Order: sequence, then structure tokens, then C-alpha cells
Amino acid sequence: MRKILITGASGFLGWHLCQLIKPQWEVYGTYFTHAVEIPDIKMLKVNLTDFQGLQQIFREIQPTAVIHTAAQSQPNYCQNYPEQSHAINVTASCNIAGLCADNSIPCVFTSTDLVFDGLNSPYREKDPVCPVNRYGEQKVMAEVGMLERYPMTAVCRMPLMFGAAAPTATSFMQPFMQTLKEGKQLNLFIDEFRTPVSGTTAAKGLLLALEKVNGIIHLGGKERISRYDFGSLLVEVFQLPTTGLKACRQQDVKMAAPRPSDVSLDSSKAFALGYAPLSLREELEKLVKSQESRVKSQESRVSS
Repeated sequence: MRKILITGASGFLGWHLCQLIKPQWEVYGTYFTHAVEIPDIKMLKVNLTDFQGLQQIFREIQPTAVIHTAAQSQPNYCQNYPEQSHAINVTASCNIAGLCADNSIPCVFTSTDLVFDGLNSPYREKDPVCPVNRYGEQKVMAEVGMLERYPMTAVCRMPLMFGAAAPTATSFMQPFMQTLKEGKQLNLFIDEFRTPVSGTTAAKGLLLALEKVNGIIHLGGKERISRYDFGSLLVEVFQLPTTGLKACRQQDVKMAAPRPSDVSLDSSKAFALGYAPLSLREELEKLVKSQESRVKSQESRVSS
């Protein structure tokens, strides 16, 4: 069986990717802070900023492909701790591209829609980058550095992602839902727009990129939506309390990292290759059904 190395397997996207890929590959997943066991996946504790340790992993596993999802992806953290976040987001990423080049194996990298300034959406792959925060800057540096070291790298710019919680990571929708269930106020931006996809859809896009892409590709969803309107849809589909949902603007919330207003992605290039996100309503309805089936399964185990 082909061997694949997935960095950041304990993260939200990495975990979803492992669920999808394990029937076809022998999967090795890395984690650093959050230990997690994933059935049929060989999990390894690895400090990706330790280049010698990284070389050792490549020598021992001898992967035939790498998907690099590990990152420090909190913009506020990157803004406040630029050196620590640069080490994982830029230096480690470029080293991974170099090792993939040395071994002539496919390399897939997860970048972000935050490489753009939000003033000229929807963004295509060839549009000039102009990040407004340090996280976006670091991802731009990683994109450039990785493609310089290994032009065959597939650089996948990812949108906002949602979906079922992983054992050690959630998407943005879990805190939203918890806040509303507790009867607290949830303030969501009406002036920040993205093109979200589910974690499962994003993982399918990465596998498509692994097979078909060299260079930059956008893996956004088909719908441009504000955080507030996404919250409204979430409330409707999951039948959550509506009283706590409140509209606000970016300027109302003080954040360390500046946020672009509209980084919607034009993902036509990926759609033409077979990338096929569902509508947001369909994605959320699938999550509801999956949640209901898990509850029924647990209840039947208890009763038996």
C-alpha cells in the first residue's frame, strides 16, 4: 500500500482527512501538542520545527506523498507571537517542501483565503496577494518558499471550515452552538464574508489536489456568506435558540489581528477538476443526520 504522511492529524482538517483517506493509503499522522488515537492510523509525536527530527521521519517512513495541514492558524496568536508562529507556518513548511523535492514525491500544502486583503473579491488564483495580518503574511511566505523549493507542490488556499468536532479540535460552529444553547448572546459579523466548506469537503479537495494539481488552487465553497447569515442558517437547520443571535460589525470587536472584510474565493478551477462542494444547507443537514444517527447508535448500545 502507498504510504502518506499527514502533518497536523490531530487538528480539525487533518482529522477529517485521516477519516477519508485511510481505506486507500497506509497513513502516518503527526501531532505535537494534542495526542490523539485514530483507528488504522499510525500516529507520531513530531516537532516539525526540528529539521533533523523531520528528516528522520522521512527516512523512517519513506512516504510516497505528504499532505501538510499542520499550522498555527489563529490569526491573533500569530499577530502576538510572530517568531513562534513563523517557525511552524513558514520555516517548517519550506523544509517539508524541500524534503518532498529530495524524494520526488507529491506535496500538498494548506494555505488560506487570508492571503488577500478583502477589497476585490471573489479572488482567483492569479490575483495578487495582499494580506492584512501576520498569519496571512506567513502563509504567503510559505507559498512562495515552498514553490521555489519544489514547483510541483500543490498549494491549496482553504476557506473557513466547519463540521463535526474532531477529538482534539473543533470548527468555529461548535462554540457558536454552545453559546446559543446556553442562552448567551452570540455576536456575529454582518460585514465579513467567506466561502465556507465542511471539513469533509475540504479533505476531498486536498485529495483531488494530490492527484491533479501543481501550483496554486482555491478550494472554497460555492456560496459567499457573512458570519451572521451562516449563524442564522445554523440556527435554522439545527433548531437552536434564536434569541441570542445578534448582528455586529468588525469595528465593534477589538482583535489583535486585523481582519479582511471579504476574502471569498473563486474556485472555478477546482470545480472544473471535479471538486464539488454541496450547498451550505445540504452540508449542515448532513451533519444533523450524522449527529442523530450517532445518538441512536449510542442509545442502542446502552439499551443492549
